[in-house]
Amino acid sequence: MIAPNNTKNCSNAIVKILENHGVTHVFGIPGAKIDSLFVALKHSKIKLVVCRHEQNAAFMAAAFGRLTGTVGVCIATSGPGVTNLVTGLATATSEGDAVLAIGGEVPLDERLKKTHQSLDSVSLMKPATKFSAEITTADQLGEVIGNAIRAAESGRPGAAFVSLPRDIGLANYMGDVNAAWGKKRLAGPANKLSIEQATTLLNNSKRPIAILGMQSSEQASAAALANFFKIAGIPFVSTFQGAGAWVQHQGGGIYAGRVGLFRNQPADQLLDQADCILTIGYDAIEYDPFIWNTGNHRQIICLDTIDAGQDNAFIPSIELIGDLGASLNELAAGLKMNIDSGFKDQAQVAVQAVHDTIEEGASMNQFPVQPLRLIHEIRQVITPDTLVALDVGSHYIWSNRYCSTDHARQVMVSNGQQTLGVAMPWALAMSLLYPNERILSVSGDGGFLFSVMELETAVREGAKFVHIIWNSDSYNMVEFQEDAAYGENAGIKLGHYDVVKLAESFGCKGYDIKSADELPGVLGEAFKSDVPVLINVPVDYSHNMRLMQHVIQSFVN
Repeated sequence: MIAPNNTKNCSNAIVKILENHGVTHVFGIPGAKIDSLFVALKHSKIKLVVCRHEQNAAFMAAAFGRLTGTVGVCIATSGPGVTNLVTGLATATSEGDAVLAIGGEVPLDERLKKTHQSLDSVSLMKPATKFSAEITTADQLGEVIGNAIRAAESGRPGAAFVSLPRDIGLANYMGDVNAAWGKKRLAGPANKLSIEQATTLLNNSKRPIAILGMQSSEQASAAALANFFKIAGIPFVSTFQGAGAWVQHQGGGIYAGRVGLFRNQPADQLLDQADCILTIGYDAIEYDPFIWNTGNHRQIICLDTIDAGQDNAFIPSIELIGDLGASLNELAAGLKMNIDSGFKDQAQVAVQAVHDTIEEGASMNQFPVQPLRLIHEIRQVITPDTLVALDVGSHYIWSNRYCSTDHARQVMVSNGQQTLGVAMPWALAMSLLYPNERILSVSGDGGFLFSVMELETAVREGAKFVHIIWNSDSYNMVEFQEDAAYGENAGIKLGHYDVVKLAESFGCKGYDIKSADELPGVLGEAFKSDVPVLINVPVDYSHNMRLMQHVIQSFVN
């Protein structure tokens, strides 16, 4: 048996490749089949963050992947350690987050035996990732790790999984760890002829509109995106994860609001009237085409890094496939738009309708707190430097519709798998990545307990964030949709827990809101804390059914 601290073994080679690639943190939980990798990390400049659950380690890695563009890395031991990664990796792939997961495995000569934690993890991971492979000989190491990193970071990013049998991790690696393993491939703009065709189509359109999808919010293409709308001046809408109001602030165009889940927003009404639609970094998983495009016969231009998945309701006339920023710059160069003034006026009506709904919240003083009042107070504390992590639940609909953003990827949300429990691990990762920034995370009382154990990790690692719990003692997003579909609900009631005592037991600070007027003071005080803060806010969701109804929405009684 080769000693775990052998500096020439495969585990040390993996760590060196990760260092060379710019990885700064690795998240995981140790175990016998992956221990050589943990020992190697002990002697590395990479920060090892030991988590409380492998699923949360994957979430944290995904946050790093989304915010940096470089793979976030998580590691877990064999068997249940690897299976606990699945949800996090499936979420990362759906959301376009670059993640490299490395899972331990029993030694190769035990793979066909009934031994502890033996599992065909490569097959298990294939549906959840872009790449899944096992290192079966030491000389394959660079090839497998390099291809995994490139798969995770290229095109539309996602998760990659590598299985590392224990004996391979301990075996000598004779290859070159300093080779260009995982080197990023630089992409250029879309095909010139396609650019010309799209330019002609847009220039001839009278009512063009753009849908900004999740990949449009990448920092790398932010400047090109803002410049495109400065030149084009066309209205645009955004999915929950797409680039938002900041594009108009930094460039131009008319931002008409977010679309998603239910076809009932002012932005949806504007979308229905468009004669040409330009999708930018859009994935159908964000907002089903059969909801927003059924029955409409208009030209669609798809601008993306990968081919569009063809759908009965989404067959683009022109596809611009290449680097988003480069393609946007090429497209902008030929634009001479002649947009119908009435269509622009209708876009402004949509903008005003959303603004009027938001303004309703300022004077709502009822208790439990009305969602729009809580949104109003949250908007007061979100500065341009604040990063926000949203969980999934009713609050996710309210927040996405009525909270704006100031820069690319300021708000993280799971709008593909709609995974519960992501907010706190994301916030923890944000704090480690940007220790001097304000971090806000939001969840419901149900999703919060999916990852509450990571409060210990946060305190141990010195992370700081404010976490607001929209508390309804229920899985409320399920409740109101069941009520709409069946006239009754089932399986949604939850019990009570003391948030303040829970926070204090982890060494955090906790607040229990007793009136809406307490919110400004508590939020202001919370952001001064040196430890994570939990704020429990009882919320009245009695108006939730309206989220599925009126185009011009009002929540005043």
